[in-house]
Amino acid sequence: MMVRLTSADLHGIDAVAVEVEVDVQPGLPAYVTVGLPDAAVRESRERVRGAVLNSGFSYPQEQVTVNLAPADVRKEGSQLDLPIALALLEATGHIPRNNPSREMVVVGELALNGALRPVRGILSMALLARNRSRALLCPAANGAEAAVVEGCRVFALKNLAEAVRFLRGEAALEPLPHRTYEEALEDPPAPVDLLEVRGQAHVKRALEVAAAGGHNLLLVGPPGAGKSMLAKRLPTILPPMSFEEALETTRIHSAAGEAAPAGGLVTVRPFRAPHHTISFAGMIGGGSTIRPGEISLAHNGVLFLDELTEFKRDVLESLRQPLEDRSISVARVKEKLTFPAAFMLVAATNPCPCGFLGDPTRRCRCTPLQVRRYLSRLSGPLLDRIDLQVEVTAMAPEELRAAPGGEPSREVRRRVTLARRRQWERFRGQKVHANAQMSERMVERYTVLDREGEAFLLKALSALGLTARGHHRILKVARTIADLEGAETVQARHLAEAVQYRTLDRKLYREG
Repeated sequence: MMVRLTSADLHGIDAVAVEVEVDVQPGLPAYVTVGLPDAAVRESRERVRGAVLNSGFSYPQEQVTVNLAPADVRKEGSQLDLPIALALLEATGHIPRNNPSREMVVVGELALNGALRPVRGILSMALLARNRSRALLCPAANGAEAAVVEGCRVFALKNLAEAVRFLRGEAALEPLPHRTYEEALEDPPAPVDLLEVRGQAHVKRALEVAAAGGHNLLLVGPPGAGKSMLAKRLPTILPPMSFEEALETTRIHSAAGEAAPAGGLVTVRPFRAPHHTISFAGMIGGGSTIRPGEISLAHNGVLFLDELTEFKRDVLESLRQPLEDRSISVARVKEKLTFPAAFMLVAATNPCPCGFLGDPTRRCRCTPLQVRRYLSRLSGPLLDRIDLQVEVTAMAPEELRAAPGGEPSREVRRRVTLARRRQWERFRGQKVHANAQMSERMVERYTVLDREGEAFLLKALSALGLTARGHHRILKVARTIADLEGAETVQARHLAEAVQYRTLDRKLYREG
């Protein structure tokens, strides 16, 4: 007797339908899985057997064939355990033929005692079920995440026995209520605040500009100057995530196996800070089973690279294309996947090998050649993609004690949110949400200079010798500064502030 159920598999961050066919025929006891299963799918045989027996059902002493269609696409993961077990139980008469599973997408990993364990990618699977006008049968631990998909009926179960009773009609089970974005929204108090940072007013201003326009930021200064402390406070001033941003971010984290928050959606902008020993695949994504890397896990949030010059050169150079395209394509022999990667790059580095170049209290012992070699680890094309480059100077103890704390993060966040709102209105109907994402054509269209601003820009470009990319990035930053003021026209003072954020690439890299 053959039974067919619909399940799902992950292809990148997208879910694709998998037809699970289980056929039980007289013959010597055997269990065969076909349809390009990976090791986790092949091992489902033992999990299914243990779960069926320990849930109080008999296991067939016949020939069992499991086919996973389409047969020419590799199947990965443990989410096929539950549909295989339910199809097997229906084929052996434990579940009636006419049951609700025919109108469902069924996913779940089985423990040997029959308990259902959560699976990764459940949000994408719920979207697949909705698009196919089906309900979703999933583990209880995945229920909150799946319930945020409007229009999808989600039935969350704890174990195999409960699933069998539900399909038999012996136990009433209501679909989980749809969770609105407001219900899933979490706004926990931030553990850090800009108010705690004494002094460094120019760096705080750079953080505000970066947050307002989604710009990349490089902090350069000696150890102990506060680079990491300031960078870690950037998420506290970023604008709240929209529902679309939260949905896409959650899909990425779910596909990567990251635990979902209690509300089901990732509603706080990600802040990823990988160690400088991270591999190429760990940064951009990949592996034997292609999964999102750190740049995709930072989508709609911040990727913080501390000790930037200590990262491997190939890892740093791999960031150049995603910074421009806001996505990353990972190609392997048999498949090619594209992951979103619209992140803000925030980096921190020392100015020299010993770290004390420019420190007012500690003497630098590095030679000019050593400094040049150290900074040459950052290529010109990479620096061109960093909009704001700021020196963080060390403060003497008496200055540190006397310096004021400044504004709290909530006040800065309010201004940032207003500036972003102006950008959202400006770019309505386009695939651009912040000034940093503008194309060259959009820069020319939306960055209107007055006469003084045009003259100032020409002088600045001639003096600094910037590339065409650097020229457009100055205009993007100036547009953001004007948005913070609520100005329609970009004026000379906006350009002057934007230019001062581009001097470090010339001072530190080109001059060594």
